[in-house]
Amino acid sequence: MRCSGKVWLFDLDNTLHHASPYIFPHINRSMTEYIARHLGVDHHEASAIRQDYWVRYGATLLGLVRHHGTDPDHFLRETHQFPDLKRLIVFERPVIHALRRLPGRKIIFSNAPRHYTEAVLAITGLGCCFDAVYSVESVRYQPKPMISGFRALLQAERLDPRRCIMVEDTLPNLVVAKKLGMKTVWVSAGYRQSPSVDARIRSVLELPGRCGRL
Repeated sequence: MRCSGKVWLFDLDNTLHHASPYIFPHINRSMTEYIARHLGVDHHEASAIRQDYWVRYGATLLGLVRHHGTDPDHFLRETHQFPDLKRLIVFERPVIHALRRLPGRKIIFSNAPRHYTEAVLAITGLGCCFDAVYSVESVRYQPKPMISGFRALLQAERLDPRRCIMVEDTLPNLVVAKKLGMKTVWVSAGYRQSPSVDARIRSVLELPGRCGRL
């Protein structure tokens, strides 16, 4: 194995910054408009299709590719356009300090497209904290929770999953990570329990104090 130490795999949206207030509503509107435009359906049906594919596959993109032959690059480019992304980002600067205190390599593993992921990392200053960035293009459009996407990253980085810690806000993604042998951290303010979760935190700011137990 190229890396014998601890490796942290971080989701981006709603894990390292807060995407729910402004970014996710913008993306959802853009996806709904894209579906309505390209499938020739009304807004209500387009919204239902978007949500259905997200629930069934973990990503709207997968449903569109599988059932409608949608070009993934075109979809991602059209639905992740932000005239003023900096204004929409809600980010806590102390997260950078918390990440720097964590021992081991750190990798971004996001379902978002590369141009958006890199823009968020640049605006927040998070880019300097990570050794590698994996967007949905990096794993051949096999987003989490697809196990093939996880395996593509592990193979590319020559990682032993037993030395990896996945930090995520989405439980189904952690379930797959756990099956592969990773330790898992759920970023969640809820109270739901899961055998696939080794630790639950409300914020990445809590990680340095919890990493010893992982």
